[in-house]
Amino acid sequence: MTSTSPSNSGAPQRFPVVIVGAGPAGLTIGNILRAAGVDCLVLEVETREFIEQRPRAGVIEEWAVRGLQRRGLADTLLERAQLHTECEFRFAGERFRFAYGKLTGQHHFVYPQPLLVTDLVREYADVRGGEIRFGVQDIELHDLETPRPSVSYTDAGTGERQLVGCEFVAGCDGARGVTRTVLPETTTIARHDYGIGWLALLAEAPPSSDCVLFGIHPNGFAGHMARSPEVTRYYLECPPGDDPENWSHDRVWAELQQRLGADGSPPLTEGRLIEKRVLDMHNYVVEPMTFGRLFLAGDSAHLTAPIAAKGMNLALHDAFLLGDALVAYLGKDDGSGLDGYSEACLRRVWDYQEFSQWLSEVYHGTSSGDEYRAGTTFARLRRLFTSPAAAAAFAEQYLGTAATY
Repeated sequence: MTSTSPSNSGAPQRFPVVIVGAGPAGLTIGNILRAAGVDCLVLEVETREFIEQRPRAGVIEEWAVRGLQRRGLADTLLERAQLHTECEFRFAGERFRFAYGKLTGQHHFVYPQPLLVTDLVREYADVRGGEIRFGVQDIELHDLETPRPSVSYTDAGTGERQLVGCEFVAGCDGARGVTRTVLPETTTIARHDYGIGWLALLAEAPPSSDCVLFGIHPNGFAGHMARSPEVTRYYLECPPGDDPENWSHDRVWAELQQRLGADGSPPLTEGRLIEKRVLDMHNYVVEPMTFGRLFLAGDSAHLTAPIAAKGMNLALHDAFLLGDALVAYLGKDDGSGLDGYSEACLRRVWDYQEFSQWLSEVYHGTSSGDEYRAGTTFARLRRLFTSPAAAAAFAEQYLGTAATY
């Protein structure tokens, strides 16, 4: 919540920037600020152990990795990440390999988000000496439309209210975080619901392919994404709101084997399911991504369903722009980056939203029960593998290099 009269707080502290949320966006912003000698405070409602283990995305586009590398934040990633240059579509009982690396000279990095968060929080807190407080409660934002905003919270250890003055607040705490609750009525939140669910699975089993697999099947979409040599992420299309307990071990593997099966492909390597949860596929975009001295980044500002594996990449894009803009303002009194922040972010956000919607039709058209949608799905897939121009356009969007941002 926001107010203009924080109360019951201890003696106020002051930081130029307070960052709410210790995910990839918030921690990247914090590291950019600390590298420039700017003090900042990160507030996180969860524990350090929790954020370093929370299962999330694992595909990072090359431009995002290079952005991390330029800022000294990619050393461990570059040592440990898998490199992917191809993906494979399986439909109509056949396999179609798509070599996007040869078309573009670029590739994906597969590096689970918990590992990236672990790297970023270590660099921020342990190496660059950034202030971070875990397990805080009841965060409130104050005076956002003035030059002197502040943030108050309850300290987890003492139970006391703390007040922190600042010049800017970076809202990086997701759709359910406090920074989304303070937006004015003039803010537009555009939302798209796909009307489908995905059963998200982690299997204690080695990957069954050297690349990402997309299964286009009348029973529903299925996906295979390597996470590590021992763990594989799988997805199964299911009804929205479905109960994960409806999916027994045997049912899950029977559907995965069928939906990802193709001539000449060996059976999937099965293993114990260590995670099962249903994701209702939807997207949203907040416009503008600013309110007074509050700047939103990552899932606080937009969500792209995992259909196109874009979420973590958008969060990093926001963080690069916002971190650099804050450094320019606080160090050189250059406000151009902050003035143009929302517009610059939203160009990439909407481009990724459109690609996610296009790809959803490819994934889900044949299982929709609509013969027309099924027909257009196969037309898109045939064109992808017969037209060099269509292949090049898809590769650019898949890798996030389709336009200059």
